[in-house]
Amino acid sequence: MKITRREAIKLGLASSGALLSPFGFSDLALAQFSPQIPRFEQPFRLPPELKPARSDATTDYYEIVMQKAQVEFLPGLKTEIWGYNGISPGPTIRQQRDRKSVVRFINNLDVSTSIHLHGMASLPQYDGYAEDLIPPGYYKDYRYPNNRASTLWYHDHAIRHTSRNVYMGLAGMYIVEDDVERSLNLPQGEYEVPLIIQDKKFAIDGSLIFDDRGQRSLYGDVMLVNGVPWPRMEVANRKYRFRILNAGASRTCQLSLSTGDDLIVIGSDAGLLSAPVRTKTLRLAMAERYGFIVDFSKYPIGTRVILRNPILPTNGDIDARTSEIMCFDVVRRESDDSSLPDKLRLVQPIPVSATTPVRTFRFGRGGNQWTINNQTWNRHRVDANPNLDGIEIWNLVGAGGGWIHPVHIHLVDLQLLDRNGSPPLPYERGWKDVFYVGENQTVRVVAKFGPHTGKYMMHCHNIVHEDHDMMTQFEVGQGGPDPMSVPAQPLPAPPL
Repeated sequence: MKITRREAIKLGLASSGALLSPFGFSDLALAQFSPQIPRFEQPFRLPPELKPARSDATTDYYEIVMQKAQVEFLPGLKTEIWGYNGISPGPTIRQQRDRKSVVRFINNLDVSTSIHLHGMASLPQYDGYAEDLIPPGYYKDYRYPNNRASTLWYHDHAIRHTSRNVYMGLAGMYIVEDDVERSLNLPQGEYEVPLIIQDKKFAIDGSLIFDDRGQRSLYGDVMLVNGVPWPRMEVANRKYRFRILNAGASRTCQLSLSTGDDLIVIGSDAGLLSAPVRTKTLRLAMAERYGFIVDFSKYPIGTRVILRNPILPTNGDIDARTSEIMCFDVVRRESDDSSLPDKLRLVQPIPVSATTPVRTFRFGRGGNQWTINNQTWNRHRVDANPNLDGIEIWNLVGAGGGWIHPVHIHLVDLQLLDRNGSPPLPYERGWKDVFYVGENQTVRVVAKFGPHTGKYMMHCHNIVHEDHDMMTQFEVGQGGPDPMSVPAQPLPAPPL
């Protein structure tokens, strides 16, 4: 669909500087803000869980079709999305540790895609390498080992188009569980709830406005949770476990409860913490995941608890509508046989010494590009070559400019040693793969590199920065598989 500039002006959609995806016209002063809608009126919903197309003794086989669809985010308005199975966010995949998955992604869009299962220790050829693309009319089968119980997510990773493709809807949650976690008797079933937060901006006709502010950042003024703007969730007066993901492009969240009570954090990106951490505020940068408990038993029936998100100056916008995310209405009494143990899963520190190798990566801007060590993406260049099973400390440096960079390192789960010499926040002391790097901050992280050899990416997860061009790669060991060695195949696909 192509809309002329004259037609766009009639709709109040055209102005200078911003790109409205997918139509390719500009966003003007008349469309600076999304249509106003009431908060806390639309019911909360969960993305559906995807069932395998088939299973055998070791593996579950899934199929996901990337396609356009018309959905209703704002009441009475239709929005075109690019969705996994035509929904946004995509369906949740829930898997058991060490049981393998094969997920077939079929591209029925008119843009190329690449799928990264964020947090999975995939082989290079199944990691969603940015230049390993699935063209329109092609498919690819991705193989996943599911080797750690954690909260992951799958999303587009196409070279220089990740921000557009994810913003248009290509994101979904992927959960790996194990017997150890289930034995803890944490809230489960309907009381274990995924929350996928995204902020988006809409034109007056309901279409998505993609405005990356000159390749600097992408902010919306409507807060979506699981695709619902400012939803209202009815809860019982008991404990709930939430798995939360910030799937936005550029916005860092700072979560708190309107009652002033603690969020009880039990897990970070890559699994459970050693013990619960009580905090009044929980910082959630782009692509970070945390697990937390809210105990609603302390509230009388009829209480409303709002999940707040106070404005952070580091976000680069000051839209007050983003300062609240959703509400919980306590509407019924129920018994609660779940528990919150004092100990969860022991996080053993990675051993370091004075002889541990150290590398430094500076995240900055130069030549109108986002850079790492003053260089942009080049798939023929490798910027680090740790040994297989080698332990290294990496200094992630925010080189000023007023920006934060949530740095994602593929393949490995890491531990945060310190930030500007100070200890990490208590809820950051688990296994992680995304690290908040603030302006003029040096964040030291440590990893044991493996379990695979080969080339993997590191990048800023402000995905506008990633696209332009704050991404590099490292190679673990020698002789690993080429990340482009299993290319997508043309449709039609054979049976799974």
